[in-house]
Amino acid sequence: MSTITQKTNTETVADNSRLIVVTRRIVVGLALACLAAIHILDIPGKFAETPYIAGMYLALIVAAFVLMERLFATGTRRDFLAAAALSTSVILGFVINRTVGMPGAMDDIGNWLEPLGLLSLVVETFIVWQSIAAVVGMTRTSR
Repeated sequence: MSTITQKTNTETVADNSRLIVVTRRIVVGLALACLAAIHILDIPGKFAETPYIAGMYLALIVAAFVLMERLFATGTRRDFLAAAALSTSVILGFVINRTVGMPGAMDDIGNWLEPLGLLSLVVETFIVWQSIAAVVGMTRTSR
């Protein structure tokens, strides 16, 4: 009888782990869509002010949509790690832009409370957190 109970408990834990990973795939995918939307809202002025930053925004938006698709379709460890790396790079860009500035974009130095920037930081931090949690959870279930 205990063997049956153990097997049932093991199956329940495995099912819960799979459900958590699927949920994280959806949540991180939707957060990537939010990240892209935030930068779509901010991009019009960038083309006139600093075209190279507009180009980086476009690359970010495309990468976010590609990763979103991959997470919805397969959601491998690599996809989660790529989402975390993308979001971390955007956080670093924000910090650089607000501390020392970027060439041709010195107006934002010290402007830490800009609403879209703060929203972007929240979304990026969430993506990093959930992506790392997903990778850790996937590693635990594969043992």
